[in-house]
Amino acid sequence: MTLYIPGDGFLYRLNPVTKLVFTLCIALVAFGAPGYWTPLLIFAAALLPLAVFTGLTQPYARTLWRILAPLTFFLFLLHGLFNPAGQTVIVSAGPFAVRQEGIAYAGLMTSRLLCALGASLLLVFTTPPAALMRGLAQHGAPAWLTYIIGATLQIIPHMRARAAAITAAQQARGLETTGSLLVRARALLPMVTPLVLSSLVDAEERAVGLEARAFRARRPKSSLVELPDPPAERMARWVCVGCTALLIGVGRWI
Repeated sequence: MTLYIPGDGFLYRLNPVTKLVFTLCIALVAFGAPGYWTPLLIFAAALLPLAVFTGLTQPYARTLWRILAPLTFFLFLLHGLFNPAGQTVIVSAGPFAVRQEGIAYAGLMTSRLLCALGASLLLVFTTPPAALMRGLAQHGAPAWLTYIIGATLQIIPHMRARAAAITAAQQARGLETTGSLLVRARALLPMVTPLVLSSLVDAEERAVGLEARAFRARRPKSSLVELPDPPAERMARWVCVGCTALLIGVGRWI
């Protein structure tokens, strides 16, 4: 129950920590570097070619569309109509007016979200959460940090699978879950209640399991699998961090 897509490509062979550093640097550059077109340039020149060469074009584009389409709609709607910095009116209808400054800001935020989300999807599509947690542990990351990252990567597919199981059980008991919007709204409450309760029970079971595995132990833990981390990747991580700091510094200076 993860977003990981099995495959064999350049990104799959990289150390998970290298991909995590790359993703964080891309997100920081997208929101901190100067220039309106910088996020779009990064996406078109780096992220999209990586998705194509790795063979993830269809799931990559489909997931981006499903996430960004509603966000983009609400960004342009809210900032186009209600951005306090808006002065130049493009279109007006009664008490509502679409302003140029709000549209420009919504476009900037959309491009930044596209870049950050595109880098994050490459990470989760090509990295099993267990491998990422193991890589962080090998580099001395705290146990609580590795658990938070791993749980975050698995929460959406885990909740989706649990909701599908609850829906199937409700349908077996005769509850109508398909049809008009009103019918689906009525079926929402019988699904949400067991979903929340089962999530609370699952959280307690995880806590007990973590304690049984000495989660808070401060001694170093051994692992049956050691992920390779060649010197070239270690150097690439430092270069990526340095370039990110430089671009953000230039953005602050300008």
